[in-house]
Amino acid sequence: MPFCPYCKKKITMSKAFCSDDCKENYFHLVSIRVPRPFINRLYTFHNESEREIEIIKYSKLHNMKLDLLRKKVYGDAIKAGFLDGSSTNSALQSTYGG
Repeated sequence: MPFCPYCKKKITMSKAFCSDDCKENYFHLVSIRVPRPFINRLYTFHNESEREIEIIKYSKLHNMKLDLLRKKVYGDAIKAGFLDGSSTNSALQSTYGG
């Protein structure tokens, strides 16, 4: 039995996504591109509250869904080595979708 690519729920073989929302969010998340210098600036020069403000500004500037942008930034920060992907800080992971 396959899984929904966005939310990882079990779905039937005949479906690609469990809902239209998952389908829309998945393709929107794939289309989000966050430049590496932006990630570097966020995690080098800003504290957590300033980071959140910058992410909100970026979201409004580029008309992106805020929760999906947070998820993408969090994932890119892990890939860039700014955050530990195996951290047990559940508040941060639930906030940024990790």
